[in-house]
Amino acid sequence: MELGLKGKRVLVTGGTRGIGLAIVRTIAQEGGRVVLCARNAQQVAETVAVFQQQGLAVSGSAVDITDQNALCAWVENAAIEMGGIDVLVANPSALGMGTSPQDWQSGYEVDLMGTVHTIEAAQPYLEKAALRTDDAAILILSSAAIAEADTESAYGAFKAALVYHAKGAARRLASKKIRVNSVSPGTIYADDGFWGSVKQHMPEMYEGYLKRNPLGRMGSPQEVANTAVFLCSPAASFVTGANLIVDGAFTSRVNY
Repeated sequence: MELGLKGKRVLVTGGTRGIGLAIVRTIAQEGGRVVLCARNAQQVAETVAVFQQQGLAVSGSAVDITDQNALCAWVENAAIEMGGIDVLVANPSALGMGTSPQDWQSGYEVDLMGTVHTIEAAQPYLEKAALRTDDAAILILSSAAIAEADTESAYGAFKAALVYHAKGAARRLASKKIRVNSVSPGTIYADDGFWGSVKQHMPEMYEGYLKRNPLGRMGSPQEVANTAVFLCSPAASFVTGANLIVDGAFTSRVNY
């Protein structure tokens, strides 16, 4: 299937590791131009260098998305660099897995308000792009934890809030030809990710979650990226307000 991403100008937060990195790679390989950000300046530089050595149109900056001024400046500079923004991928995570005051504060600042502020900053550029092509897109990364609450956590609560926010934004922005969707990954394994750390330090927990997945394995960042990139693309031109759970049937909730 031709996704129609060639020449699209794409902004990605959290683009140097795991799912975010896989999304950047996939969009760039499809012919899109990507500007990414993450907090770690060295990781940003190394990631961008690898992509550019492969001849892919990727650049990036170190940005703390909890700093609204820095975030807005990054969005503006990216729009100038690319000549506009067609797609925004918001991929934030403070990984506040508990219920400590710090978990709640970091989840609020990074996951929720980091996403809200990124969308607000990018919206004028997305509107201009949609006027030209009749299709611009926002994708928000949530989590299947919203559908499978073993215990309370700041992480799950804020990821649920993001899905609600995406649905409301989809309805508000539909008349402007801006689509808004979310993707909720399940147990996704990467060596340098959450489940990689669990496998190393809490093997019993890792094996327990592995056995709960009907497919008998955890997913890969690329498998989530495939879904995410489709939703970003003009190939999904009538899909907005959706939350796609990519979890190998880990969750038991019926979506209808």
